[in-house]
Order: sequence, then structure tokens, then C-alpha cells
Amino acid sequence: MFLFCNTHYVVTPPMPFSGGAEFEYEIVSTLGEGAFGKVVECIDHSKIGSRVALKIIKNIDRYREAAMAEVEVLEQMNSLDCDRRYGCVRMLDWFDHHGHVCISFELLGLSTYDYLKENNFQPFPVEHIRIMAYQIIRAVRFLHKNKLTHTDLKPENILFVDSEYDIEYNAKMKRDERTLKNPDVKVVDFGNATYEHNHHTSVVSTRHYRAPEVILDLGWDHACDVWSLGCILIEYYLGSTLFQTHDSKEHLAMMERVLGPIPVHLLQKTKKRRYVHRYQLDWDALSSSGRYVRKHCKPLKQYMMVQSLDHDQLFDLIQKMLEYDPAKRLSLDQALRHPFFTCLRKATRK
Repeated sequence: MFLFCNTHYVVTPPMPFSGGAEFEYEIVSTLGEGAFGKVVECIDHSKIGSRVALKIIKNIDRYREAAMAEVEVLEQMNSLDCDRRYGCVRMLDWFDHHGHVCISFELLGLSTYDYLKENNFQPFPVEHIRIMAYQIIRAVRFLHKNKLTHTDLKPENILFVDSEYDIEYNAKMKRDERTLKNPDVKVVDFGNATYEHNHHTSVVSTRHYRAPEVILDLGWDHACDVWSLGCILIEYYLGSTLFQTHDSKEHLAMMERVLGPIPVHLLQKTKKRRYVHRYQLDWDALSSSGRYVRKHCKPLKQYMMVQSLDHDQLFDLIQKMLEYDPAKRLSLDQALRHPFFTCLRKATRK
């Protein structure tokens, strides 16, 4: 049975679904929903019952256009990475179903955000963060090398290849805790990926992972992805979002609390003059919002939970990713050569 509700495709699993051949896909469950539409798990009967993830886009012009742009990006990525060396999700097929663009992907595990949520927001161990970070950076560097900026990197858009885990009871904390069996990840959701030559909208990225140059309306390039990655890595380490706010000026104040003052030359160039007074952030630290920032943020190194080489190297990497000036921010080529990844580089060469 097919059900439609205005622009939404209503899923009532189990149900057949046509991708060209009759009842090629059988929807068995809903994996997630968003403004764009929804993602469902399907049995692909054309591939002897293999399971796939099917992204069903709302039948609205702007979402259809974004979906077709994503298909174009995914087709190029498939052709450029035919050996599957980089951790970007693989598109298997796409088709139009009664005005709904549908994109079929390899089936992956939970997003890193959903895993954190289901594990009571317990941080990932540093050894897992190392592997996850290395794979994410290689995937995003692959995009950058091919003149693409992802623009919406966040824990929800990083999926585990397989999110199976072992579970143990922590008597001290009086709770069950999960340990991943396999920390391998892939980057997903290329609906906002932008080529260098395409129009650059003034605002990109989900709020908490948005770079300062975007907030200050200074223009953006690949470096905005690097900032987002720095925010993601500290979130994996803490189990919680570093910049938890929905207001741009408060967001900038949080950055200053964590990273120090925003450079004067950036504040001089911003088009957002209401954020600036005498080449400083126009911010009242004694206001209720100011008290909130002081309570919820502290200098970056004070978040370090263990004084050890591994933790110090991770924080050095994060700090270089969270450089205010995008021209000075670490590139992903430089990130892969960072000492935090030395052991992985050695293992790869063996």
C-alpha cells in the first residue's frame, strides 16, 4: 500500500515499493526523519534480498532540487572512488517515485550522535576517537581535493559502518555502558555539499558546528568543514556539545570563553556590525546570557580529563582546527600528518 499526505510519503511497514521494477524494494522500518523527508530500511529484492537504506525526499520543489544536486555529487564520488578507499557513503541507485526523489544507499549502523544518545552521552574512548577522526578527515579531505565542501558536518552525519557493541555494568556509576566492537565510520548527507564554483549561501552548517567566519558573514571555503570537525571531535571526547546555544552573539562569546578573543582583523571586516563595539565583541559578561556562557564554557585545555600524551595530542589537534582565522586554520592534509595519528600512519604503511 502506498500512502501520501500532502508532500510527505507515509510509510506503513512492511510495504512494497517500486524503484522501476515492480516491488523492487520492500520497506521494513523507518531509520530517521528530517525536514527533507525520511530514510527507511528496505529489502532490495533485485539483489537477492540485500538490505539498503532508502532516502525518500518530500515532493517539494526546493527539496527535489537539493536531492538532484546530491545525486550529482554522489555519482561523481562513486566514479572518483571506485575502489571505495574513502569513508563516504555509497549511493547504489536513485529514481523518481510519484514526484518523490528516492536515493538508495548501502545500509550502515547508527549515527555517532544516536550512539552517544543511546549510551547516555558517555564519551568515546580516545583510541576510538583517533580511528573515527582519521577516517572522517580522510573522507572530507577527499571531498576537498575534488573541490567540494560538505558544509553540514555534525555527529548526526557520521554513521558507524556497524554499531554493534558489548555492554558492561559500571558498578561505580550504577549504569550499563556500551563499548563499540568496531569504530569504523562513514560520512553521509551530501544534500548541502557545495562545489567551489557554485553559489555560496551566506549561512551554512548546523548552528553548533558553524565556523566564526560564517557567523561574521566573511565568506567561507573548505576551512568551515575543518572548524566543524574540531567541534565534532571535542563532542566525542566530552559526550556533549561544546557550543550549546541558538544565538549568534552568544555563540561568539562562547568561542571567546573557550578560545580567547576573536582577532581584531576579523571583527574589523565583519558585515555584522551589531556584534562589534570598538573592534571587540559587543558583549556584557554580567548579563544573564553572560553568566550562562561563564557557567557552561571554560578555556579549551580545562576540558582535558586526563593528563597524558594521547589526550594532549588530541587537544592540540582540536585547537588547531578551532583557529579563528580560516587562512591560518589547519588543512586536512596537515591534520592527517598530526602526531595524534602517527600510530595509524605507521600501521597503514605495514
